[in-house]
Amino acid sequence: MNRNLLSRGVLTAALLSAATGAAWADGADCKVIRLSDPGWTDITATDGVATVVTQALGYTPEVKTLSVPIGYESMKTGDIDVFLGNWMPAQQHFIDDLNAADAIEVLNQNLSGAKFTLAVLEDMATQGVKDFADLATHGEAFDHKIYGIEPGAPANANIQKMIDADDFGLKDWSLVESGEQAMLAQVKRAQDAGEGIVFLAWAPHPMNTEFPISYLSGGDAYFGPDYGGAQVHTLARKGWPAACPNAAKLFTQMTFGIDMENELMGAILGGTDAAEAAADWLQAHPEVLTPWLDGVTTLDGQPGEAAVRAALGL
Repeated sequence: MNRNLLSRGVLTAALLSAATGAAWADGADCKVIRLSDPGWTDITATDGVATVVTQALGYTPEVKTLSVPIGYESMKTGDIDVFLGNWMPAQQHFIDDLNAADAIEVLNQNLSGAKFTLAVLEDMATQGVKDFADLATHGEAFDHKIYGIEPGAPANANIQKMIDADDFGLKDWSLVESGEQAMLAQVKRAQDAGEGIVFLAWAPHPMNTEFPISYLSGGDAYFGPDYGGAQVHTLARKGWPAACPNAAKLFTQMTFGIDMENELMGAILGGTDAAEAAADWLQAHPEVLTPWLDGVTTLDGQPGEAAVRAALGL
């Protein structure tokens, strides 16, 4: 983790921990909480959880669908308050830019155990495609294409950089940019047709149970070690935690898990509204509310956990 990033996070957490009780109640200017969603189902899921909890506390969450670059630029301009999807180290260059502009504060690490790199289906792995270095030899089976996610995503930029540098002999390959669901639809078509496909894969995501995925080794220079092992952080725009300490305390304490996100994402991909899926999950797992809401109040200063439990019918 970037040391500057970590130090900012520790400082923010320390400042938030210094206040107690009703001091956490926020002013009217904090009622609307603007969150960014880059169109990734995992962030749609966590934004859904945040929506349910903050609404129960008397806030008005507004989730805006913005690409990663635009979402971060919106934090610079003060148009986004909170982002739950800072994947590190994949987004390091964005963080460097935001830190240089003194535009963000790190509230916490909300997820560990994630990974994010290129993958193939198991039938190609059995044919010897297990590492980035194996791709060029089997180029015809993959039509010399790598399927990425939405335009502007840092992972796509890494893939294009790899192609441009002719790393792994991929100079004649092309990157196919599309949204998450379009990419997964292409994976499904390839599976049904018995064809090869190279695509971005990550956990948490229901794709790991829907498809026989084999993650490729050898991509450390572009996606990091341990198959793109990642940590996901919650960011706030500069000054928001001090202006809205009660809401910031909630986001500082709100953490997620791989199994939790897989379950939520599966429901969302099955057609359930994100907030509805989140409410259903929270009703089944109310134990998470106590650490999340420790010391947190409603917008008007009432006990926060009691309010959320009441809203969920617990």
